[in-house]
Parts: sequence; C-alpha cells; structure tokens
Amino acid sequence: MPTPLISSRLRRPLVAAAAVGAALLSAVPASAAQAAPAAPAVASAPTSPQATWAAGTRAYLVITAPGDTSAVRGAVTANGGSVFAHHDAIGVIVAHSTSPAFAGTMRGVAGVQQVGATRTSDVPADAYNPALPAAPSQSPTTLTESNRWDMTQIKADKAWAVSTGSASVKVGVLDTGVDDLHQDIAPNFNAADSVSCAYGRPDTRAGAWRDIGDHGTHVAGTIAAAKNGKGVIGVAPGVRISSVRIAEPTTSMFFAENTICGFMWAGDHGFKVTNNSYYTDPWMFNCPDDADQAAIIEGVKRAQQYAEGKGSLQVAAAGNSNYDLANKRTDASSPNDSTPVTRTITNACIDIPTELPGVVTVAAMGNGNVKASYSNLGRNVIDVAAPGGDGASGVYSTLPGGKYGNMNGTSMASPHVAGVAALLASTDPAATPADLRARLATQANDTACPSDSRCTGTTANNAFFGEGQVDALKAVGGTPPPARHFENTTDVAVNDNATAESPITVTGVAGNAPAALKVGVDVKHTYRGDLVLSLVAPDGTVFLLEDFADGDSADNVVKTYTVNASAEAAAGIWKLRVRDTAAQDTGRIDSWNLTF
Repeated sequence: MPTPLISSRLRRPLVAAAAVGAALLSAVPASAAQAAPAAPAVASAPTSPQATWAAGTRAYLVITAPGDTSAVRGAVTANGGSVFAHHDAIGVIVAHSTSPAFAGTMRGVAGVQQVGATRTSDVPADAYNPALPAAPSQSPTTLTESNRWDMTQIKADKAWAVSTGSASVKVGVLDTGVDDLHQDIAPNFNAADSVSCAYGRPDTRAGAWRDIGDHGTHVAGTIAAAKNGKGVIGVAPGVRISSVRIAEPTTSMFFAENTICGFMWAGDHGFKVTNNSYYTDPWMFNCPDDADQAAIIEGVKRAQQYAEGKGSLQVAAAGNSNYDLANKRTDASSPNDSTPVTRTITNACIDIPTELPGVVTVAAMGNGNVKASYSNLGRNVIDVAAPGGDGASGVYSTLPGGKYGNMNGTSMASPHVAGVAALLASTDPAATPADLRARLATQANDTACPSDSRCTGTTANNAFFGEGQVDALKAVGGTPPPARHFENTTDVAVNDNATAESPITVTGVAGNAPAALKVGVDVKHTYRGDLVLSLVAPDGTVFLLEDFADGDSADNVVKTYTVNASAEAAAGIWKLRVRDTAAQDTGRIDSWNLTF
C-alpha cells in the first residue's frame, strides 16, 4: 500500500490509519476514499465574464476603498483583465489577465491601493466551468462510539453529559470540502449554508461543497460528528456543520481569493466559528515588502475583519514544521505552486490566516500534556493548544464514504478548539468573537514548558501551548463571571537585607480564590539576584513566587505568576512580600496586582 504524502499546507503531517466498516486498514491514501469527479447532473456551473480560458491566465487581487468598486472594475476591463469576482464591502476585486503588464498598469490607476498576483502559476481552466465533486458511495459501519484519548484529554467526554451544543450555532469548515452523506456528519450537516469557494467565488450548486480529498471530512467529524451510537463523537455533537470548500481540485491548494470568498461567506451566513486548517498558498509566509504578498495580506485581512464584524470567530492551525513563528529566519518551501526558492524572511512576514489579527492560533499536543513533535510554536503567537496526535497516537475521525481513520497534525488540533468555541457560543449565544477568544484563553488549562529552551514564557502562557490546553467541560459550565482585578500602585521601598510588603484588600469576591490566581508584579531593583518574592494569603499562608538565582544581575522584575490558591478564601488582605538578601543594591515595589 503506498505511503501517504506528508502535507504541511493542510497542516497535517500524515495519515496514520483508516477504517472501512469494522476493518482497520493501514495508511489509506486520500484517493481510496474519493471517487473521480463527476459532471454536474442538474445545475449548470457558474460561468465567467471572460468567455474562454486562455493559457497564461493569472489571478490578481485589486484592492481599493470599500464601497462601490465599479470604477476600478471598469479599469480592470480596460487594461486587459476581466473581473472574476468582487467584494465591494471590503474593496477587493479578483481579476484575471493574461497580460504580464497587468499588475503594474493597474497600480497606476486612480483609486487603486494595491495589486498583487495570488499565484505564480496559471489559473486552471476548470475555474471557468468547475466540475462537481462526486457523491462518494457510503460504507455502513459496525463501529460503535468509544472513548478516544483526544476527547478524554480535553474532557469532551464529560462535557457531553452537560451539553452537546446548540443546533443554532453554525460552524464553517473552510477546507477541502465535507462528505455531507457520511453517517456521522449527515445529522448535523447544513447544506443551505454550504458552498464551494474554489477559484474565488461562490459556487452554490448542490454538492459543490463535497470533499475533493479527505482532510475536510476528518476535520468536520472532530468538530461535530453526531452522538448517534455510530463511529465517533465530535467535540460539539449538537451544533451544525457547514462546508465551505476553498481547496481546488487536483492540487488541493488554498489561494488567497478562495480564502477571501470563504471568510465573506462565513460573515454573510452567520457562522459563529470557522475552522481553518491550512495556510494560504502559494506562500507559507507573506511578506509586506513584496507587492504581491502585501496585497494578499491586505485582502485576506479585510475579509477576516469583515467576518469577525459579522460575529464570526476564526480558529486556525499553527502549522506542522516545528517552526518558531516568533523567530522567523528563512522559508524554503515557497512558492509551492511553481518552483520553491530559499528566501530570508523576518517576523514581519506572516502565515495566513493563522497570524492575522483576531484569529485564534492553535498548536498541537500529543497523547498527554506534551507538544506534538511537528507542531509550530511561538511566544505570543500560539493562543491555545489541543490534541493533534503524534506518531501512533492519531486523532480518529470521519473520512469520506462512511469511513473512519487516524490523522496527525495541527489540522487535527484546530477543530478541537473550534468545537470548544462552539460549545462556548452555545452556552452564551450573545458572545462576540472577542468574548469567545477571551473565554478560550480563560478556560484553557495551563501547561508548563518541558525542558526545551525554545519554550519561553510562563506556565500560564508560553511558546509551546499559549494559554494552555482547551477544556470542553469548563466551556459548558456556563458563562464565566468577569475577572475581578485589584491593584496597588503605591511605592514601597525595598532596602538592603530587609523585607518589604505591599497589601491589597480584596472585597466582593465570594468563596475561595481560583486555582489559577494571576499575580502581576512590577518591582524596580538594580540586582534582582538579591530578591525572593512571595504572595501572602489573608490567613498567612505563604506562596513562593520566585527565588532568583544569586548570580542573576539583571534589573527589575516585571512578570505575571500563576498561583493555585484554591484552598484560600478570596476576600481579605493579600500581600506581596519582597525580601532583599544582600547588600549594595536596593529598589522598590512599584506596583502589583491580583486577578481573580
């Protein structure tokens, strides 16, 4: 049996196994689960204003002011191009042209802000008369639902006893498509809001949303496979799944115009959450100093902002290259639609959509509280983490044709988070995308760094796991109360060989303090190796925050610590204690705070 290809673009390094009915097979390639594309049976494919496809046709984003784009659309036609799609609400036009001078000419047109080619290869002829994916024949299963390590790890199995999510919450799967006929997906599938955005404009024909591989169906099952006694159960088996196919057939590539179409569709069709387990081809990282890539950044960013403004939260996979997204240096894999070159990059270059503002960036974990070997990382880039599988411990989910199988990747981690976000949205239908982002961070379980120098940060927030691993049981526990914040900004001197204390009086917080009490500290000192910092609870219990190494000659302590203070009453006088253990250097407690 052929070895499956490793895929970085799809945020999935490998297919570990697939099951047909009750039989478990090894390494089933995508082609085994997907019949050849079929011609449309009833509806006609959408046609382009450009009458016929021509070799050398390239796609461009033409960026203008949001609103009426008709003048710029006229200029596209007048300068050797055709308008394939346009999104007036965000000022983005998708243009096609065979002219090598098209981009340069359009950049000189009044009202045009940016122009960029979205590919380094030709637009396929299929864009002008796209074939419908076939409806795969289904294999009934004798598999019954059982415990799976990934669901247990995020406590989804316990969450289902409380809530399976609301059918009014729609989750969009922006991917290779979804097999809507699958026995575990059909009960929750929302055909009315499903579409193909391959090539960059909506194709609403029935079945255009179907899977051209197997990736999107696997993702959909992790989010919302039905709790029906068959196969598997998704994180949120009570919510609705919509398929937005943005991958193109044959190549399975996700170009910028496709992603833009997908986000616009999500905003206009009321998706509360979207899952994005891919990067936008052909550039793994888009750099703002390149005119083409700058236009891609701007176009996709506007579409994401539009979707968010309509109430949609985007969740995205961080990537499978074991790459530090906070310390970018090189990219040797782009452009992936022609001939990749090795280029020097900086942190200004971003992975789209995962590094766009407002998008929840998800790292992958293996079986246990460990980073998956392949998962990208990055301090202040990774937001949260979730099971993605690693090695023999794969994520088991749905495959086209009624089948099931294991896959590993951040592609598999992201839908766990999308499912938890859907549970949060089910608990509080009025929650905004900003609310959901904040609550994903709040409910995540802090996960400490391993002994790996790349994992910088604290237990509460670090380069490997961000705010921690998501927790479905916490998500269905109801809307969390707003955090209570208390601060003391009065300076207190820290003298040589002496102990200083600064108090905070906590009122209005009932019960005990949380297991993740946040203690923010700002201590000015000229040699912090002298210092020992502690938190003193109202009953006198002392929690050591940090005993700095004697040789630590750096100035100042500006950090946030996480303390398990769940055995302590919240109300009362808490103190920050700073002990100076040596002579010569002094300082002060500048400020400190508690967040309950």
